[in-house]
Amino acid sequence: MKLQVGDYAPDFELENHLDDKKVRLSSLYGQTVVLAFFPKAWTPV
Repeated sequence: MKLQVGDYAPDFELENHLDDKKVRLSSLYGQTVVLAFFPKAWTPV
């Protein structure tokens, strides 16, 4: 899925490794959220 500038991000869930809880993007509605993607980050490549 390719997003354009101004598009809403699709809802997704990730694990918070600080407290082993899952966080869903939609649960942060109304707050400022910054999504940063680092291709190939944290991989041995």
